[in-house]
Amino acid sequence: MAFVQAIVRAYALRGMDPGPVLQLAQITPNTVAQPQARITAWQMEALCDGAMRELDDEALGWFSRRLPWGSYGMLARASITAPHLGLALARWCRHHGLLTDDIALALATEGGTARIVLTEHRPPGGDGALREFCLVSVLRNIHGLACWLIDSRLPLQGARFPFAAPAHADVYPLLFPGPVAFGAGQAAIQFDARYLALPLARDEAALRLMLQRALPLTVLQYRRDRLLVQRVRQVLATDPATLHSAEVLAERLHLSPRTLHRQLKEEGASLQRLKDEVREKRAIELLHRTDRPIKQVAQAAGFLNEKSFIRAFRGWTGQSPAEFRRQSRPLA
Repeated sequence: MAFVQAIVRAYALRGMDPGPVLQLAQITPNTVAQPQARITAWQMEALCDGAMRELDDEALGWFSRRLPWGSYGMLARASITAPHLGLALARWCRHHGLLTDDIALALATEGGTARIVLTEHRPPGGDGALREFCLVSVLRNIHGLACWLIDSRLPLQGARFPFAAPAHADVYPLLFPGPVAFGAGQAAIQFDARYLALPLARDEAALRLMLQRALPLTVLQYRRDRLLVQRVRQVLATDPATLHSAEVLAERLHLSPRTLHRQLKEEGASLQRLKDEVREKRAIELLHRTDRPIKQVAQAAGFLNEKSFIRAFRGWTGQSPAEFRRQSRPLA
C-alpha cells in the first residue's frame, strides 16, 4: 500500500484528485489508509497506467520534471534494434539520462556478474515515499524490460537499496526474487552476465503491441529461463554439495525443487542427466590428468562409494575407471 500512497501523494503535489484512478483500479479510499493492506498485480498495473495518462507523467512524480506519456516508449524503441541484451540495456541506461538528471543508470560487469546501478543526483520528489517508489519502480521496469526483450526469466542474484528496511520490507523478495539488502551505498540489481549475450526475442510489431499501455511495473514471471541448463551445470560443477541434494541445488538457484525439476523438463533436460554429465566430465579429467586412487576420484566426482562410481563409469564409457586410465595414458 505504500506504493499506492506514493501515487496518491503525486496527485496531491499536482493539486489533482486521485479518486477516479483509484476507482478504476478498484481500490477504495479506506483501503489506501491501511498501511498493511495489499493489492493485486493487476490493480497496481491499472493504477499506474491510469495515473501516468492522467498526470501525463510516466515518472508519477518521482522526478523534478514530468516525463510525458511516451517517454519510456522512446527508450524502448532505441533499445529494440540492439543485437543482444547487453547493448539494449546499455542503450536504455545511457538514454535515460536524456529524460532526467535526477538519477543515472549504468550497466557494469565484473567477472561473471552484471549490475545495473542507480546513482541519485537528488532525492527524487524530495519525499521519502516518492524516493522509495522511484528506486523500486525504475529497477523493476528495467528488469521487466530485460525479461520481455529476451522472452525469458532473468534470475536476480541480488538487489540492494540505499535506505533502511521499510515497514513493508517483507514484500521486497516478491518484487526482487533473490537476496535483498538495505542500507547500501546505491540502489542496484545484479544477475549472471551470460544473459547479456542473449539475442533479443522481440521485434517492432511486438513493441508496438506492448506500448499500447504503460510499461508495467510488474515483472512478468516468465516460466522459461533460457540459461537454466547452463546455470545448473555451473553450480553442479563448482559446488559438490549440490550433487547430493536437489534441495541444496534449488536453494542456490533461488527456486523450489519442484520448480527446478519442472523447468528443466520444459527445456528437455533432467537433473539426473545433468548430474551425470558433470560427474563424468570431472571423473574423466581426474583419471586422465592425475594419479589419484580410484576411490578418491569417485569421491571428487560426487559418488558416495567406489562401487557405485565404477558401475556408473562403465555405463558412461563401457570401461572401468582403471581400464580407461590405462588406455588414455600415452605409452612411455
